[in-house]
Amino acid sequence: MIIHVVRAGDSLYSISRRYGVPVDRIASDNELNVSESLVIGQTIVVMEGTRRHTVRAGESLYSIARQYGTTVAAIQAANQIANPAMIRPGMVLTIPSRTDKLGTIDVNGYSFPNISMDVLRKTLPYLTYLSIFSYEVKPDGSFRPINDEPLIAAAREANVAPLMVITNLREGGGFDSDLAKTILTNEQVQDTLINNIIENLRAKNYTGLDIDFEYVYPENREDYNNFLRKVSSRLRPLGYSITTALAPKTAADQPGLLYEAHDYPVHGALVDHVILMTYEWGYTFGPPMAVAPITEVRKVINYAISAIPRRKILMGIPNYGYDWALPYVEGSRAATISNVGAVDLARREGAAIQYDQTAQAPFFNYYADDGRQHVVWFDDARSMEARLRLVNQYNLGGVSYWTIGRFFPQNWLVLSSLYDVRKVL
Repeated sequence: MIIHVVRAGDSLYSISRRYGVPVDRIASDNELNVSESLVIGQTIVVMEGTRRHTVRAGESLYSIARQYGTTVAAIQAANQIANPAMIRPGMVLTIPSRTDKLGTIDVNGYSFPNISMDVLRKTLPYLTYLSIFSYEVKPDGSFRPINDEPLIAAAREANVAPLMVITNLREGGGFDSDLAKTILTNEQVQDTLINNIIENLRAKNYTGLDIDFEYVYPENREDYNNFLRKVSSRLRPLGYSITTALAPKTAADQPGLLYEAHDYPVHGALVDHVILMTYEWGYTFGPPMAVAPITEVRKVINYAISAIPRRKILMGIPNYGYDWALPYVEGSRAATISNVGAVDLARREGAAIQYDQTAQAPFFNYYADDGRQHVVWFDDARSMEARLRLVNQYNLGGVSYWTIGRFFPQNWLVLSSLYDVRKVL
């Protein structure tokens, strides 16, 4: 895998010639139109595949390795060459990819029921789990039905384990602290809810449960822990997995309604996986910044690994960006934009994409039709690679995407270059 950053004068044809990969392959892999102009600062992922090199007079393994951006040892291993001095003109060498696989990980993707089935089918090969969002729990322990059967069938056909997601979202609104309190403090409601969960898991052919209760009152922290204990005792004997979504805490005593009731050590002890919601530093009503600055993501992981077994941790990855009008006014609303859409916008506006090395995230500025300047923060192949490498650096279990509704081809190219995806079905 090569991540090429577009410079002035670049085209897909010049990039193809530079790396010796057919232009149609590059365009197809990145889902680009060959006739479209490239954006300065845009990333292009070049998948080298298997390459052959015929040794010419005067060449050495060292010079060949430099030519292809690999190492002498890698070429020796790929061709079973014991003595690097023993190559001869005319010898055909296999040139390995310059990106080594880092291991096998779990990959979860959140999806809404209305996802395009074409997008879903293109994404499923890269997933271990599909979390279908969501069954909204009611105060009596029932939940609102969703049209999840087509997604479950597609997931199972692709050997992806479907997970049932329950939330304390109120109908048509956000996460409801009072609703969570009602559920977590009433044993009868909990019993009804768990019975309904088990019935739905069986009826829909789910493989496990994903609990996403957010903005739980701090005083209900131990109630939430006890609910997890009860869920675990009921679901584990039936063979179902249990996952929870956790706010991005950097310390056990971090204040705030989002954080205080999420008890990392208890979740880590009781469930199979925890999903760290490591995103939304840049958010709809906040000031312009990267959605998931790598510096902030690291802080969350550093605390999480002190409280939760590393292999249970799935690091959250956002699959979107934001477009802010400038100057930023507190309480103003940013527009959500897809990562692919951000590059398209930069192309239309003639903007050059820049890269923040501290946050490890791309951004650009442009002027809208009303004359106001805007800034767009999003993700590209570089930022995705930087965060995906954290999984290996910290020896985590894997990653979880919010959400997979918009297909981002470069992400999946980078992911599949770095890791093999575990399948549990």
